[in-house]
Amino acid sequence: MGGARGAVGGYWSAGVARVAGGGGQWRGAGEASPPPGSRLGATAGAHRPPRLLPPRPAEEVAKPEQGQVVTPWDVAGGADGAIDYDKITKEFGCSLISDALIERIEKCTGVRAHHFLRRGIFFAHRELEKIVEAHEQGKKFYLYTGRGPSSEALHLGHLVPFMFTKWLQDAFKCPLVIQLTDDEKCLWRDLKYEEALRLARENARDIIACGFDPEKTFIFSDFEYMGGPFYVNVNKIAGLVTFNQARGIFGFDGSANIGKIGFPAVQAAPAFPDSFPHMFGTNKKLRCLIPCAIDQDPYFRMTRDVAPRCGYVKCSLIESRFFPALQGESGKMSASDTTSAVFVTDTPKQIKSKINKYAFSGGQATVEEHREKGANLAVDVPWKYLNFFMEDDERLQQIGREYESGQMLTGEIKAALIEVLQGICKTHQENRAAVTDEVLQRFMTPRQMDNLWG
Repeated sequence: MGGARGAVGGYWSAGVARVAGGGGQWRGAGEASPPPGSRLGATAGAHRPPRLLPPRPAEEVAKPEQGQVVTPWDVAGGADGAIDYDKITKEFGCSLISDALIERIEKCTGVRAHHFLRRGIFFAHRELEKIVEAHEQGKKFYLYTGRGPSSEALHLGHLVPFMFTKWLQDAFKCPLVIQLTDDEKCLWRDLKYEEALRLARENARDIIACGFDPEKTFIFSDFEYMGGPFYVNVNKIAGLVTFNQARGIFGFDGSANIGKIGFPAVQAAPAFPDSFPHMFGTNKKLRCLIPCAIDQDPYFRMTRDVAPRCGYVKCSLIESRFFPALQGESGKMSASDTTSAVFVTDTPKQIKSKINKYAFSGGQATVEEHREKGANLAVDVPWKYLNFFMEDDERLQQIGREYESGQMLTGEIKAALIEVLQGICKTHQENRAAVTDEVLQRFMTPRQMDNLWG
């Protein structure tokens, strides 16, 4: 799970949109000579910065025939390549996260909301208010997220759900389970068992490097952990979902192997607390909150449907937008295409080169035209990446104003983004280097955990 699972081989990662159409690599005005040390800010806004990628006007919304598709395995925009989030939330039946709900979260945790929340990157939910209400009443809950380990190198989009989940764990002081679906990758990617298990453990190192609390976090490989109460729950779930229902939810056809058809029950089981007796004992009433990209919603609609019939409380979800490829929303992020993304293993030189060469610009073709018309923030990748990774709202607002007005040039916004991403990757690489075999084993070993809400 952990980001968009079907979006770019990272199941749960706050996904990357796979969309139809090509993507330009036009640099925009003034890019050849970015001044060193340039900084940026966010969009204009008062109490809260504007939400990233607001819904488009009705006349611009993609028609059904334009082919927007959002499933756990496929994410494709309309004819213009853009994802219509308003349409997704209506089709899925999710709710938008309101400012009032964000303010409740801040009040009950005593912590300022993460910028992913403030900027609408995590923008939709299912019964998040029930988690907030439980916390307000002193009741407990746990977090569940995950990743489908299909590649050794993680890109920045894969980190987004884990960065946010880390904030949730710290803000709510709650336990977390992280599922590594190595079994699923064997079924969909035809990986060998040994390679899938190796990638799961390598990805776990990157996840641990995000800073999770080892006293409250259990990371597990499906291949290694499946059995006992966990498998009992998988079996219960599988017995309540017919093939016709699975086909309707996930689109399986006659070519799908039976492992694929049965897998949704495996992803659903961690939402049932007694799947982890070493953490939660036999408690069936503990609430679960799942941070994920919105393409994972079908899994948990199914999970929520069967939960009461198995004696459990319905899980809650908090769902994110997709993380764009360097080439823009009409590009595709892929571990096999190193120019499509910034990877956590990239050097400062590689990051600078990728942003300058491949990050799609919303700037104008010449300096003169750019000064006159300004940048189109709706398509500008450096601006979108800064919304994800620049924490300072005032600086982000400043750059939004200056770049959109033409005062700031494309080269300047890219220079500012390069500085931010170089810092993130450097810190991540240092943290990952500290994840020894012993640290990895500690997180991945089922063990008695007595301080889960301390």
